[in-house]
Formats: sequence, C-alpha cells, structure tokens
Amino acid sequence: MRTETIEVDNRYGEEYAGRYVFQEISWAKRSRTIQKHTKYSQMTGQVQSSDYVAIQAETIMASLKEQPEQKPITLEKLLNEENGVPIALGELFSQIANRLNSMSVEETRFLSDKSEEASHIQQSLSTGSAKSSGGPHSSSEDSQQKPFNSSSP
Repeated sequence: MRTETIEVDNRYGEEYAGRYVFQEISWAKRSRTIQKHTKYSQMTGQVQSSDYVAIQAETIMASLKEQPEQKPITLEKLLNEENGVPIALGELFSQIANRLNSMSVEETRFLSDKSEEASHIQQSLSTGSAKSSGGPHSSSEDSQQKPFNSSSP
C-alpha cells in the first residue's frame, strides 16, 4: 500500500508540528466508512443524505498511521467545529488522504469513457421501436411514431 510522509512546521500551531505518515486504506474500509455516514432510501435505494465531513474525517484517521508523540490529531478534533484542527491543516490532510485513497485521473477517465459508451448503447437500444410479438394491441401501438432525431454528431 502506498504511503506519504509530511513534516509539518509551526505555521499551524506548535501542537501540530512534527512528522505525519499517511497510508492508503483498503477499498473495504473506504466503502464501509461511506456506508456508515450515508442514508439511503428504502424504496429506491437512492442516496438521501451523506455526512461528507464525517466521511472525510474518518478517512483521514484511517489513513493516518503515525503522528507526533503528543497525538494532536483525533477524530473528535477533526470533527470539532469550535476548537478543531486549523482549516489549512485539515485541507492538507484531506488532500493527502484523497490522493492516497482515490482513483487517478487516468482511472477516472477510463471509467467515464466506458460509462459514456454504455450510456450510448443503452440510449440506442431504448430509442428504437419494437413491435409486439403477439397479444392484444393497444391503440397507441397503432398510432404512427415520429422519427427520433439525435442532436449528437
């Protein structure tokens, strides 16, 4: 698994200065973290809400393998709105955790290209007209259909 080490100076405060080591987490851990903080509709399965801050904080904590002896970073400190981690430091930790645990630009491009192909295939299959192979005919089947005009080249 990939790791990234950073040395933080005093710019975020004396208590945060020191060496931090982040490590890539497993797909299962990342998926469980997302599931834990996401509510889905029981009827449709669609996402109703997600606590992105909690997902990010838990991802950072799961990725953080080493920190200075005084252990300045805790889940509670990351989530605390009043006396939490300085914004700039939290953003830095988020960038590192996301870089280690997210897909690369090439992987994202590859998957989106495949998704676009699949949607074009699905679109072309769903835009055609199929004749009934039997059974009762409704008046809508007897009416003429207008030709489909696609705006894509």
